Order: sequence, then C-alpha cells, then structure tokens
Amino acid sequence: MPLHDFHCPRCNKTFELLVRSSDVPACPDCGSQELQKLVSMPQAPGKTAGIIASARRQAAREGHFSNYSASERKKIK
Repeated sequence: MPLHDFHCPRCNKTFELLVRSSDVPACPDCGSQELQKLVSMPQAPGKTAGIIASARRQAAREGHFSNYSASERKKIK
C-alpha cells in the first residue's frame, strides 16, 4: 500500500495516508471524502545515516580519503 499526501479543502488540512488504490480515503479531521491528492516529495537515495556509515567503513577498508571529514583531510597545495 503506497503512502499518499492529501489536502482537504473543507478543513484546509494536509496529511498523509496509507491507502489502497481501491479505497476511498476520508479526512481524519472532518471526515470529508472530497480530497485532493498531492504529489509526494520523494526521499533522495543514499542520504540515510546507515548508508553513509556503510560507505565510510568501505572507504576505510580501502584506504580512501573519503572516509575522513574535510577538516581531517590532508591539504593539497
């Protein structure tokens, strides 16, 4: 079941609901079924803390400078 963003024009609330394509969603505040489906903002891939930590561990094993923060990197003149 996909997560969708909706806007209710009756009570002017914006919210997200987990709905099936066959279900008709209703506003959780006023109960109206006259909802506007909004375009959801996707999460950018590869930006989670777990993925970053995994990439840093891999870089440390391989000896890359990408494992270090900008302040720790050797300055190249």
